[in-house]
Amino acid sequence: MDIERLIKNEFSRNIGILTEDEQKKLLGARVAVAGAGGVGGLHILTLARLGIGRFNIADPDIFEAVNINRQYGATQKTLGRNKAEVMAEMLRDINPLADVKVFTDGIYESNVDSFLEGVDVFVDGIDFFEIDIRRLIFQKAREKKIYALTSAPLGFGATLQVFSPRGMSFDDYFGITDGMDYIKKIASFASGLAPHPYHIHYMDISKVSLKKKTGPAVSPACTLASSLVATEAVKILTGKGKIKPAPHYLQIDILRNKFKVGYIFMGGRNPLQRLKRWFIMRKAQEKGL
Repeated sequence: MDIERLIKNEFSRNIGILTEDEQKKLLGARVAVAGAGGVGGLHILTLARLGIGRFNIADPDIFEAVNINRQYGATQKTLGRNKAEVMAEMLRDINPLADVKVFTDGIYESNVDSFLEGVDVFVDGIDFFEIDIRRLIFQKAREKKIYALTSAPLGFGATLQVFSPRGMSFDDYFGITDGMDYIKKIASFASGLAPHPYHIHYMDISKVSLKKKTGPAVSPACTLASSLVATEAVKILTGKGKIKPAPHYLQIDILRNKFKVGYIFMGGRNPLQRLKRWFIMRKAQEKGL
């Protein structure tokens, strides 16, 4: 990769906020993004415009009409095409020298090691409802000493959790164990993502379906999530700024003018988090979600 040329041309306007040395670090870094849809697609392009030079992208799905409201790669021209392939093309249009590996079959136990090979940061863009494959990747990232980031678009806001390979694990933060059933895992994940569920005050919960694995989402939340993730990736890759890994969390809701950087003592074992999980499960059962 001709790093000097890229810094002089395509990424010259990053300089001044990033130093040339920091930009070189980003151009030499490899980021793995699982999911290339609502948040994942924006993660990929935001990181590409920051000058990340190497990517592993995974998504087995194709773009459909219902994706157009929030997924950057979804257009009338891309309907029916694989999401990872489309985003790889868009990424190369930004940086033609980018090194991109595409996993169109998604991530499984059989290829997760290949997906994370040589990776500096893992970024979670997986659908909210796909909890088991998410757990697998976070566990593998921890074993390989890779930082792992997740950011959920919620209402008109987003959350951020950073998992250091030396800090609290994904399962410990969310309080998830192998013996839990699917509903309990999802409830645990939801309560840890949004310790302060600001969006519940205006979101129609009846539009959430655990059976169909669908829920409402809008583009501003996806854009916000990608900004949080990209900034954190810069911190990790360049040493610029302070990292606050789990059990710290960041949560913002622009509609309600809410912002919180917090800390969940004991993670998912915290009694208040267990109460929130119980409440989510009860509501899900009452509404037949």
